[in-house]
Amino acid sequence: MSGGVVADPAPPRIRFTDERIEMAHGAGGKASRRLVEGLIAPLFANETLAPLADAAIFPVAACRIATTADAFVVKPLRFAGGSIGELCINGTLNDLAVSGACPRTIMVSLILEAGLETATLRAELEAMAAAAARAGVAIAGGDTKVVEHGACDRMFVTTFGVGVVDERLRLGAQHVRKGDRVLLSGPIGDHGITILLARGELELEADLRSDTRSVWPMVRALLDAVPDGVRWMRDPTRGGVATALNELARDAGCAIALHEDAIPLRSEVRGACEILGLDPLHIANEGQFLAVVAERDAQRALEAVRAVAGGEDAALVGTVQSEPARAVVGITGYGGTRMIDMLVGDPLPRIC
Repeated sequence: MSGGVVADPAPPRIRFTDERIEMAHGAGGKASRRLVEGLIAPLFANETLAPLADAAIFPVAACRIATTADAFVVKPLRFAGGSIGELCINGTLNDLAVSGACPRTIMVSLILEAGLETATLRAELEAMAAAAARAGVAIAGGDTKVVEHGACDRMFVTTFGVGVVDERLRLGAQHVRKGDRVLLSGPIGDHGITILLARGELELEADLRSDTRSVWPMVRALLDAVPDGVRWMRDPTRGGVATALNELARDAGCAIALHEDAIPLRSEVRGACEILGLDPLHIANEGQFLAVVAERDAQRALEAVRAVAGGEDAALVGTVQSEPARAVVGITGYGGTRMIDMLVGDPLPRIC
């Protein structure tokens, strides 16, 4: 870095050479990155898709509109703290929120397996309606398809969301500067570990609930408090905090020093990860977000998020540095360090 500005952000071009699509390609880690950047994005290349982000932003009349699409195949359909119905609304709205867009409307399409219980479908539709109402957005329409028994696992959902971008903001890895701080909105790993335990395949029990929720109230408070100080945001879903920050470090050409003792983490998540040999930084979240804020605004940003219901455990967990370029370095409370890589493989399939 020179003069506090991130060095040349252009990463090496990724090539997709895998002969078959595997489960790891949908897990949010390195394999997913290869698939998207090496195969999908080059074929769909246009100015709207560059750079890749959680939502595409383009001008419409006097404002900028953000759009995002998502798909949800979580198993089981219902779990402690939520269900596929609530999850599909919150997940879509959160992609808009971390793009600096106030969510306005959403469309929902259903793929239903023949034989699905009507009571199950009704419960998920009610969950969608309730989540949308809490977020103040309208479900504007969608589509429904029924496939033969065995052609899908009970119920899949796809969504399309639209939001209006806050004109005060200019977000992106290119705006990140040396000395900026990394803010995390709350405890990590709740959703991924809750889904894992809900499957009943492990003899583990924990008093955990998914963190699925809309992060827009916290994001809005952050933007109102320090609109000029927010550089970048992301919701760390598949691949977790580690993957999101590695993508930032790679795209910005910077290093992220992550203070691991500062990361909010419930004891139940920590214990489950220790037993299963998982890194909490790789576990999915569905109701948290990461933000990079200017150093001068960091404390004010933290106070703004903590003042919102659900953001009480927000913390400043990292700092943007010059070296080692394009890397995330974990710093322990004892001063030790470790390199934190993106998720490799697929430790927790079908968490969203």
